[in-house]
Amino acid sequence: MTIARRHPTDGRHHIAIIVQNLPVPLDRRVWNECQTLVAEGHRVSVICPRGPQQPAHQYLDGVDINTYRPPPPADGTVGFVVESVYSWVRTLALAIRIHRRHPVSAWQACNPPDIYWTIGALFRSRGARFVFDHHDLCPEIYRSRFARDDGLALRLLLLLERATYAAADHVIVTNESYRDVAIERGGKDLASTTVVRSGPDPERLRPGPADEALLGGHAHLCCYLGVMGHQDGVDVVIRAADLIVHRWGRTDVEFALLGFGDCLDDLQALTTELGLDDHVHVTGRVDLPEISRYLRTASIGLSPDPRSPFNERSTMNKTLEYMACGLPVVAFDLRETRVSAAGAARYAPGDDVESFARTIVDLLDDPLDRERMGLLGRARIENGLGWPDQAPHYAGVYRDLLGVAPTAPTLRPWQVDETIDLRTSADASRVVEADRPRRRAADGVPR
Repeated sequence: MTIARRHPTDGRHHIAIIVQNLPVPLDRRVWNECQTLVAEGHRVSVICPRGPQQPAHQYLDGVDINTYRPPPPADGTVGFVVESVYSWVRTLALAIRIHRRHPVSAWQACNPPDIYWTIGALFRSRGARFVFDHHDLCPEIYRSRFARDDGLALRLLLLLERATYAAADHVIVTNESYRDVAIERGGKDLASTTVVRSGPDPERLRPGPADEALLGGHAHLCCYLGVMGHQDGVDVVIRAADLIVHRWGRTDVEFALLGFGDCLDDLQALTTELGLDDHVHVTGRVDLPEISRYLRTASIGLSPDPRSPFNERSTMNKTLEYMACGLPVVAFDLRETRVSAAGAARYAPGDDVESFARTIVDLLDDPLDRERMGLLGRARIENGLGWPDQAPHYAGVYRDLLGVAPTAPTLRPWQVDETIDLRTSADASRVVEADRPRRRAADGVPR
């Protein structure tokens, strides 16, 4: 197999992004990255699995999206290996085709899994740069799911992770905890890592009018948004709903679970088993307009991710998306969740279902604090955590690697500082009085 060593012929750099975990543009982080690169004047291609009703190839908003038919879902180690090998082969074939059409200046691989460094290294040998966009800590996912800190599978995952770091010209990470791993476990230096948080675009996700039809006659809607995997703790929401509705008699609460994943069928079965079909609605895959409609209507956003080696270090996209829509958050007290949400979340004091359920009920019964927290969360998105403040860091990686000048003034970097983290309740109360949200609680707080 021969891949020609070529350079851009139209004056634009060509950046190609590999994703296996989600289709694009459904992967909102990757889509924000694509739009940032397009705005910088680059040619942008994506390789990803094909979503429902998605064509094999499409050109959308300046992005050339190349998809392959995803493998059928498989369980166990053998199934994971088969799925990974299949996806790698399909990705390589598309990568060669893309490069032959327009020479690629830089490849970006998004994990999981940590196998695409091989493609990055192949093209790197032909003059392209390789960037690793570190979405998930695969060894920590294994440790969390199987409660094991040894074994051949874990050693293999650590080896693949180290190989990915070694092959990368630059590593993009989603938070400081991941940067620590890149430095300590991956051997990267500080200068070759950049934190780019997965902040939502505050213009695309924002507070707005509620849709009363989604309440189903209930006073409150509590939403979960995101992937439904073993490490995400979505069953905690259903078991908390069982306590709230059946044990504590709170029939005024509706729960909506938005998303998909390996556990979707099990979660639907658990809902029926616990007699919660009138109170828990599992939507499956939803698009951005539907997400926005639910979050604008909800009283609380739920982040039930349990304490684990993976969750403790990871930034939950759903938490930031709740905040963008002005929703207060209920979560377990995890390190990176507190960094993201700070006072915009109320943290369950224990690591159990009853503690999570009690925190939900207490917040539902405190409408003024919900308003205060919602405004704080929105302010954090508008003042550092949103994609407009993250995009300059992302664009800067490619400016430095490819030697291109910026197209616009660089915005300030994101920081955890006093203006965001240490805002007092008194300050927030003044904001509430100046701009009271449209959302009302059951006891008559006006929208």
